[in-house]
Amino acid sequence: MGFRRIARIDSNQTEIVNQLRQIGAKVLHLHQLKNCCDLLVGYKGKIALFELKTNAKKKLTEGEDKFKNEWYGYPVYTATNIDEILDKF
Repeated sequence: MGFRRIARIDSNQTEIVNQLRQIGAKVLHLHQLKNCCDLLVGYKGKIALFELKTNAKKKLTEGEDKFKNEWYGYPVYTATNIDEILDKF
């Protein structure tokens, strides 16, 4: 039997995901993948990757930063609320 990674989510993630789904966005949780961003969001015919933080001053972890750099050319946005996410669509 394999080990399951227990991923910590930011305190604002549940609320943001609920708000996105209420407006018809599709949301795929990625936070359980090691060294990945938190969400893949589909809205208005586009998709985008997001790393959620509880405040704008919080820095990316080493793994999050590595993921962002490896996906160069495919932006990984950092957001603290739904408005910052919707601004990317």
